[in-house]
Amino acid sequence: MKIVIADDHAVVRSGFSMILNYQEDMEVVATAADGLEAYAMVAKHRPDVLLMDLSMPPGESGLIATGKISGDFPDTKILILTMYDDDDYLFHVLKNGASGYVLKNAPDEELISAIRMVYKGGTYIHPQMATSLVREFIKKDSESADNDPFNSLSKREIEILPLIAKGYGNKEIAEKLFVSVKTVEAHKAKIMEKLNLKSRPELVEYALKKKLLDF
Repeated sequence: MKIVIADDHAVVRSGFSMILNYQEDMEVVATAADGLEAYAMVAKHRPDVLLMDLSMPPGESGLIATGKISGDFPDTKILILTMYDDDDYLFHVLKNGASGYVLKNAPDEELISAIRMVYKGGTYIHPQMATSLVREFIKKDSESADNDPFNSLSKREIEILPLIAKGYGNKEIAEKLFVSVKTVEAHKAKIMEKLNLKSRPELVEYALKKKLLDF
């Protein structure tokens, strides 16, 4: 199977490449350092599996890239690599098209098994996180999607929302929009309140649905 590895640390890309290329049924055909490059490598090589780091530079995060790639290249299975064992992140990466979720500190055998599982069309989730995932899906399904408060956002809030989703900090957003950091913080609080969002993963998912994020 053809594999692409996306991670912003060269040592991680090199280490995982060595492990996977040692397997008789796996070949790492390309690596990428951010979401933009990951998209380009998937478009070029059409791999069977993409190993995607969740936390990459602002503007090209793994969460954003996952939504883009899964939509444009549905035959490529996406397996998320991350240091986070956060249930909220797990729910959102799976909902945005990923086929699994592996912690970077997991044993080599677990990573290899997860790749083979998603390649065959399965979904890999660590057993200790499965219960929380089911509860989160039930909770989200019970929420109505008919009362989208997007229209209540101001023009400035609509400008700031995608920048937050892309991972830019308050200072960076302030510099881009020529406003104060306090103004950005105030708008950010209002956005989260108006959209009833509790975390950045929720905000990223919302921005993707609204097609507010473009490479």
